[in-house]
Amino acid sequence: MFEEFKQFLTKTNALALAVGVIIGAGIGKLVGSIVSDLVMPVIGLVMPGGAWRELKLVLNTQPDGSPGNAITYGAFLGNLIDFLIVAAAVFAISKLLIRPAAEPPAKPTKECPECRESVPAAARKCRYCTSPV
Repeated sequence: MFEEFKQFLTKTNALALAVGVIIGAGIGKLVGSIVSDLVMPVIGLVMPGGAWRELKLVLNTQPDGSPGNAITYGAFLGNLIDFLIVAAAVFAISKLLIRPAAEPPAKPTKECPECRESVPAAARKCRYCTSPV
């Protein structure tokens, strides 16, 4: 049973997936901290009033005068801004860390004068029509 579990971990990439999830959670905490601790205080200075996340549109009031149902658009706007900043930060981090793999250089080829097929540059005969190249 231990051997089957070991094969499961190595052949299904479950271990790589687990490492990716753990690293992703750590990056999520880091980006969340950047947003809440560094960026949002600056945005709070620009937005009118310090408690802009608590803005709401009251739809009705209770008989005792307290607000009843309300659309809390301040919280929605705050979450939207948080999401946009987090998405931009994750995009920037991924652009910095993930580079596209370089394509291997193409092997030099030449064209057969008879059949117009591409053959290796070092070839002396075409592999398609067997004429000399």
